[in-house]
Amino acid sequence: QLQLVESGGGLVEPGGSLRLSCAASGFTLDSYALGWFRQAPGKEREGVACISRSGINTNYPDSVKGRFTISRDNTMNTVYLQMNSLKPEDTAVYYCAARTTRFQALCPMDRLEFGLWGQGTQVTVSS
Repeated sequence: QLQLVESGGGLVEPGGSLRLSCAASGFTLDSYALGWFRQAPGKEREGVACISRSGINTNYPDSVKGRFTISRDNTMNTVYLQMNSLKPEDTAVYYCAARTTRFQALCPMDRLEFGLWGQGTQVTVSS
């Protein structure tokens, strides 16, 4: 069974940091482009980071650029999202997603590009 399992969410004060992890089981990540998405109550799911198969290409929306960093460790079969300088508007459920591809440089940010999703982890930024 193919599975992605997120961890590392929680409650943090504004300006704080969190590191999310997403571990894959039942398959290896090295053939997949990977993404992190978030969904706040009443809002659509939006992409916050992607990383290509090769790990060379990454992409972020302006809302998180310079604060969030996506990375991957294929030996650990895990993708990470380091989140710094967190703001209350970052509060959401965060999901990791995977998309198989033969292209080393592909780094999609559209949720419709991804077919495999984790169950999500809650991140709350509040004082």
